[in-house]
Amino acid sequence: MSRNPIRKDKTCLNCKHVVENRFCPNCGQENSDTRKTFHHLFIHFFEDLTHYENAFWKTIKNLLLRPASLTKEYLSGKRLSYLAPVRLYIFISFVTFFLIAVAPDKEDDLLNINQTTTTTSKDNKIDTISAKKIGLKEFLKSDALTQSVKDSIQKNAEKVEKETKGDNEDGLFNTGYQSVAQIDSVQKFSKPSDKMGDFEYWINRKIQYVKDNNTRAEIIDKGFESALHNFPKVLILYMPLFAFFLWLFHSKKRWYYFDHGIFTLHYFSFLLLIYLIIFLFSKAIGLLGDSTLITSIKNIFKFVGYVWMSYYFYPAHHRFYGETRWVSFIKSVFLFFINMFFITIMLILFFLYTLINIH
Repeated sequence: MSRNPIRKDKTCLNCKHVVENRFCPNCGQENSDTRKTFHHLFIHFFEDLTHYENAFWKTIKNLLLRPASLTKEYLSGKRLSYLAPVRLYIFISFVTFFLIAVAPDKEDDLLNINQTTTTTSKDNKIDTISAKKIGLKEFLKSDALTQSVKDSIQKNAEKVEKETKGDNEDGLFNTGYQSVAQIDSVQKFSKPSDKMGDFEYWINRKIQYVKDNNTRAEIIDKGFESALHNFPKVLILYMPLFAFFLWLFHSKKRWYYFDHGIFTLHYFSFLLLIYLIIFLFSKAIGLLGDSTLITSIKNIFKFVGYVWMSYYFYPAHHRFYGETRWVSFIKSVFLFFINMFFITIMLILFFLYTLINIH
């Protein structure tokens, strides 16, 4: 309940109706002082977004532990006790996007602390960061290094260079060129009939640029990291198609597309929320270190989360649509694989989009 002082003037500022109590009986607006501190503004924003604390936590609890209960309650007319489906999804997606964007990357944060070192013996450790800063050739000239250490570094450097070249030659995409400069030269000086089209030239140049500046392992890591971080975006784009598949698999007389849309909003809100919980838990426990115990706990938590995420659709479908367990199970399996197929395609598209934009 708002603690803002009530205005002495009993005329509603919104509709000019006479207000005897705190809220206008005509339009529902609170008859309180409109000049508020930043604190009041922030609290009002959060309360408006979550529809007060009790409704918020009640909604989250039902969303996580009682599949389809929110959808059934909403469509039955019980709507004031829970967050509205659209507001719930917007809130969860906003928090998810925000926290993923601001969460520090573990590898970047710990780079200066846990940077991998090259070792040739227990008494000889070479900081590879220093080598990168001053250059390999200058670093090898240092008097502080023994000859055996220098030989080891040189050997490893040649091995990495060879592997990198091999990655570029046998990379994920073969453009048929050795470098971006070669592509530019061919496009500029070749005969008009031998030149590539604008799109072909652009895509080949992008791919070659990525291959020239990244190893195969780096490309794969960045691509999968992008797919993971873009999963919430894929969900947003995929929701209408998901509701459409539900519409195809159920009675058109009993269920409207609107009903499937509400079910979809709640289901995707659940997916985002589980994704966010797994993400935050992994980040939080990762701060404790990389011991075997910590890694095991993190993996077990992820496993349980992803299993619940995968299984959740079946009880939600069964309880909402009211079909027999076997019919609901068969439909759930078909819908699961159909949607996984199309979601995978969308993730691959995001993956490819990321690849051509890697720097």
